[in-house]
Amino acid sequence: MHELSVTESILNLAIEYGQKSEAKRVTDIHLVIGRLSSVVDDSVQFYWDFVAENSICQGAVLHFTRIPAKLECQDCNFTYEITEKLTPCPQCGGYNTRIVSGEEFYLESIEIEKEEIKTP
Repeated sequence: MHELSVTESILNLAIEYGQKSEAKRVTDIHLVIGRLSSVVDDSVQFYWDFVAENSICQGAVLHFTRIPAKLECQDCNFTYEITEKLTPCPQCGGYNTRIVSGEEFYLESIEIEKEEIKTP
C-alpha cells in the first residue's frame, strides 16, 4: 500500500517541475528502482493512472529501470550479483556481506511538452 504515497510523491514532483518549466503536459517519467527495493512497478503504474487524472501528468508514460542487486563479501572482497534471495558469497561461501547496489529508488528524469509559440 505504500506505493500509493510513493506515486503521489512522484506526481507532486512531476507537477512542480512541469509548472516551473511552463509545460503544457508531462509526457514521460523515468524511475530507477533497485531489485532490493520494496517498490513494485505494477502497483506504481496502477496508482499512477488514478492519481495523475485531471493533471498535466495525465497520460504520462512511466518508464522503470531496474538496478541489479550486488553484494560485496567483506571476507574476500568479491562483488557479486544476486537475482532473487540473499545468497552467500559464491567465491568463499561467506555471509559477511554488504549491499553495493539494489536499494535505489529515484526519479531519474521528466520529459515535458511545451505549448507551441506561434509567430506571425
